[in-house]
Amino acid sequence: MNRLPEKTIGRLSEYRRTLLNCLAKGKTHIYSHELANLHNITAVQVRRDIMLIGYSTTLKKGYDVKALIDVIGDIIDTEKGLNAAVIGVGNLGRAITTYFQGKRTKLKIAATFDTDPDKTNRVISGVKCFPMSDLSKIIKDQNISIGVLTVPPEDASAVAEMLIMAGIKGILNYTSTPLNVSPNVYLEEYDMITSLEKVAYFVKEKNV
Repeated sequence: MNRLPEKTIGRLSEYRRTLLNCLAKGKTHIYSHELANLHNITAVQVRRDIMLIGYSTTLKKGYDVKALIDVIGDIIDTEKGLNAAVIGVGNLGRAITTYFQGKRTKLKIAATFDTDPDKTNRVISGVKCFPMSDLSKIIKDQNISIGVLTVPPEDASAVAEMLIMAGIKGILNYTSTPLNVSPNVYLEEYDMITSLEKVAYFVKEKNV
């Protein structure tokens, strides 16, 4: 299979979350237009995404929910699973760690890191917090390949460099500092202020 577009991967993850909720409620099949309505997109977009991963159905009752969950899992997940680390155990870092625990079997937060001695060498939100001085060793020992940055903006670039030097292959940046990374490291940046301002703009437009 050819490499899928980033936006498609994002939607597939969202589809799986929705499908898991449907399965938990006892729903065994779902039509493309139902899935589309749940994500505020078109049924054509849903069918296009699902065709890209090689799944189709001839059933008149729609897609098999469990089968589609498994197919999406085969695309997104790795066979052995991947480990991630959260760097910065402030309010946001704790919230992310707590929220993600147990959500996926093939992706887990294996460690957290902080500079505060009152937080290190403790289990916080179900995950052990290590001092930053141990970052390289723990990343190698626990085969961690993804770093989630929730550090102060002024520390983001330096911490990202430390992660890359330690062998991290993917970074999810929650800080407001844009990062420059080497081509062999996948970077996803999420600025909550920008997202909130985007929502605010469209709220303002609706009120004009």
